[in-house]
Amino acid sequence: MLYREAGQFKTTYAADQQLFPIRQDRIGMAILLAAVFVGVPLAAATPAIARAIDFNYWFSGVLIPFLIFSLAALGLNILTGYAGQLSLGTAAFMAVGAFAAYNFELRVPGIPMLASFILAGVVAALIGIVFGLPSLRIKGFYLAVATLAAQFFVVWALTKFGWLSNYSSSGVITAQKLAVFGYAVDTPVKRYLLVLAIVSVMALAAKNMVRSSIGRAWMAVRDMDVAAEVVGIPMMKTKLLAFAISSFYCGVAGALYAFAYLGTVEPDGFNLDLSFRLLFMIIIGGVGSILGSFLGAAFIVLLPIFMDLSATSIERSFGLALPAGLVSNLTLILFGALIIFFLVVEPLGLARLWQIAKEKLRLWPFPH
Repeated sequence: MLYREAGQFKTTYAADQQLFPIRQDRIGMAILLAAVFVGVPLAAATPAIARAIDFNYWFSGVLIPFLIFSLAALGLNILTGYAGQLSLGTAAFMAVGAFAAYNFELRVPGIPMLASFILAGVVAALIGIVFGLPSLRIKGFYLAVATLAAQFFVVWALTKFGWLSNYSSSGVITAQKLAVFGYAVDTPVKRYLLVLAIVSVMALAAKNMVRSSIGRAWMAVRDMDVAAEVVGIPMMKTKLLAFAISSFYCGVAGALYAFAYLGTVEPDGFNLDLSFRLLFMIIIGGVGSILGSFLGAAFIVLLPIFMDLSATSIERSFGLALPAGLVSNLTLILFGALIIFFLVVEPLGLARLWQIAKEKLRLWPFPH
């Protein structure tokens, strides 16, 4: 009975077009933002809670990678979910962002760290436009194979040209110390807050973008490109803009992946497996949904942790020694089974299930 729209009248276009037209959604989002920006850091700073929970592990091993993968999945969702352009080169654009940010910090004295991240995203966007050019003539699985070329070419180029890795013999780079406006971001909680702020701003921008004329043009091209072109939507501009913005998001995610998460990365770390994992995130979370990018990333990041904890509990409870590699193989099997399940039962993923639950709450206890 709490999730109702009764009495919530909209008398202006602005009120009708706001991001969260239902008051309960606005309150819920405010509570969520307060919890993640204020509540979680305060809990980590409380000695009694910090002794019970290893917050350094949760920040460094769970929350930060979850946010970074959510940003990369969001970029892929803009391209595949909203614009309808299949891509298998997402990890390559993350690699471009990581190495570009490293080189900007290395070769441009005094450049702000945030400027390096933005410029890294711009470089990834330019590369995305180049590999998005085939989308003007091909589509579907043929386009997916064309973007697959980006995956192999970028990894090869980062390994072949030593200048990009500062002539490292193995191609491995070590990211510079993370600092914003002269303030050292050198603890897990500080890195978490920085990544959270960047992801929140970019997610808000994406939410508004897909509601604008740009997003409507993307969805028109996705649903029927011939009809979209007939009504005057420019194919070249619309498709290349989708590739550029998607690659920009992935480039920034790659820079954060190198600077705020791993610290040391190599070209082979951005392999095809990572591209498929990002694709799995939007399939499970929900194709064409901002929320689905976050739900899918949470699922993919948390499932291995849950499997490891379950295996540890079984070993302790029954005194068993599970074979090495069993848990990782079971995790992969479960990933495949869930992908098939969502494709068959609910193609729009977890985001659609959440939307259905909200619709049920708006109507409960009435059946119609």
